[in-house]
Amino acid sequence: MQKLKVGMLLFPELTILDFTGPYNVFVKAPCFEVLTVGITSGPIRAEGGLILQPAIEMADCPQLDILFVPGGHGINTLLQEPVVLQFLQQQAEKAKYITSVSTGALVLAAAGLLQGYKATTHWRSLELLRMFGVETLEERVVKDRNRITGGGVTAGIDFGLVLTALIGGEEMAKIIQLQLEYNPAPPFREGSPHTAGLPVLQKTKELTQLGLDARKKIIQQLLQDQTSASVRPS
Repeated sequence: MQKLKVGMLLFPELTILDFTGPYNVFVKAPCFEVLTVGITSGPIRAEGGLILQPAIEMADCPQLDILFVPGGHGINTLLQEPVVLQFLQQQAEKAKYITSVSTGALVLAAAGLLQGYKATTHWRSLELLRMFGVETLEERVVKDRNRITGGGVTAGIDFGLVLTALIGGEEMAKIIQLQLEYNPAPPFREGSPHTAGLPVLQKTKELTQLGLDARKKIIQQLLQDQTSASVRPS
């Protein structure tokens, strides 16, 4: 079986489970060759302080078959990082699939890679994704042609299994699901804004509001700069 190269972007302050959920699926699937990619190959500090080290830096990265972007607090920097956006744009020209989990979708959108596609992201950031003109669906995994996006954090496992089934077949994905004992039975019903109790929902929104507002300002400025550049005389 020919292996598809999956390039998983690593960056400071990424959310670990956004990355490790699909990573644990991909490394068990014989249809994938996994490459971790960073701006440099030096160590990075993820959310909470865990140290990760990309296997390869962007400048040396071969053409990828599958481009993957996780989310996390660190995307605020990526949204304003031309090196990252240009890397994604260049890789996307020949990649078979363009993918993300959680707020990684915002980075794809900032690179112009979700225009005309349906996508999803973390429930708290759906409004931010819509700011880019992207049609959003509040689902665990959204597949629109060769764009595959996962919802927030834990949806990365679902995303990984969906992509594995698409490339390697359902049986392969089912075997990996069983190997991972992925049989969710959460202790509470608060895993969705639609099932969470009102006090929990309100408190969660309060705790995340400052970060949401800060990210919204970054996106507004980014879109303003893009508009100014498009009307600037050559």
